[in-house]
Amino acid sequence: MLSCRLLLLLGLLLLCKGQEESGGGESCDNFTDLNLSHCFMGTVLYVRLLLYTRSNLDCGRELDHHHPSSQPFFNVSQPTAFVIHGYRPTGAPPIWIDHLVQLLAEQEDMNVIVVDWNKGAANLNYFTAVTNTRDAAHNLTGFIKTMQGEGASLSSVHLLGVSLGAHLAGFVGANLHGKIGRITGLDPAGPMFTSAIPEERLDPTDAMFVDVLHTDMDSFGLRGTHGHIDFYANGGADQPGCPKTIFSGKAYFVCDHQRSMFLFLCALNRTCSLTGYPCSSYSDFLEGRCLQCEAFKPAPCPVLGYDMSQWRDTLLKLGQTRAFFSTTSTLPYRKMSYRVDMVTWNQYLRWGVVYIRLHSGRNFTEARIDHKQLRFEQYTSSRLLAQFDEDLQQVHKISMRINTGNVIGPRYKIRLLRIRFTPLERPERPLMCRFDIILEENMEVAFRPLPCGSGL
Repeated sequence: MLSCRLLLLLGLLLLCKGQEESGGGESCDNFTDLNLSHCFMGTVLYVRLLLYTRSNLDCGRELDHHHPSSQPFFNVSQPTAFVIHGYRPTGAPPIWIDHLVQLLAEQEDMNVIVVDWNKGAANLNYFTAVTNTRDAAHNLTGFIKTMQGEGASLSSVHLLGVSLGAHLAGFVGANLHGKIGRITGLDPAGPMFTSAIPEERLDPTDAMFVDVLHTDMDSFGLRGTHGHIDFYANGGADQPGCPKTIFSGKAYFVCDHQRSMFLFLCALNRTCSLTGYPCSSYSDFLEGRCLQCEAFKPAPCPVLGYDMSQWRDTLLKLGQTRAFFSTTSTLPYRKMSYRVDMVTWNQYLRWGVVYIRLHSGRNFTEARIDHKQLRFEQYTSSRLLAQFDEDLQQVHKISMRINTGNVIGPRYKIRLLRIRFTPLERPERPLMCRFDIILEENMEVAFRPLPCGSGL
């Protein structure tokens, strides 16, 4: 009799425990977690839509494709952001999904829907995953039309596509005749899209506004311009800190490509402000030819991130804009940029590269302007872009070296009639100047910066 009572008590405890863990019978819906065996065998496309809002950030709810409003957390009158992943060769969930959902929910009160097409994207055969993007796009298009039928506005829909997911987002936008509010493409996939016509890849006509970030154009990313604004981090390829040889293993293949997501997360988190300078090429940007943003005034140069409202109208008028920026290898990724204007007055023509150090007490940071040899000749004005890994708020001393590579023979002198440092991303800081400096080639010269006069 006692044993029967113990069994009954144990059964009641297990029942109560089960209800507690499931929140009264309603459990969380998580991203599909597959493994390599699924990829070897191949997966058949199956699309799940996981809803997150500020009310259920830690517990996704799968939406009914035909009745989204049946989920109480879904608010059809609020903006909706769809997160669309790309090719999943191992079947594992993307490591950035939860972080991105959290940060999007912080931007504004919205529906965040993770488009889980892991069954379809998880295939060793990449070409199968590419083919599945069309069917997945058809599925998602039908869902958005259902949302529209329940009162949602297409202009309030934002599709964020990563790699292959960027093209999937473009297909959805094209299916809806470009009436989607916005598509953000994070390093759109390159393989099988390199020679694709606009109808077969992401392009500016797919939404009312399309912004793209490139980080791996020479491997898994897509070259070219595919949005109303295309940001090119470090020229769009070969990101700082990423391995350069195959001996580094997996990181060699994925580091540059994944950097697009980490840069975007950093921008959403407001831990870095990545300003893009409109320019025709990265080399022109590095040479300091594109450091003003007259077309956007009174707004500053465009900044990578979620809120593009202050640049959107101008960008739409301009058509397609290419914007460049450089980063460091680690968080917070941002470089501190100065425009350096100088006038040289030396008797002999010299060629060289420039090293500049900013000092603040015992701390210093260095910029190497060595992407090409610079020309120094009599009474010549030059403009350089100096980018520093650290932001020193108080600059007490500046040191410079012009390296000409001359190791034998006399050292020539290079005279700077004036030099001016303009902080580009910190307009509230004063300009720094110095006049009549004599440099000896390959030797470092230090000087204290002075306030610039109004005539400079």
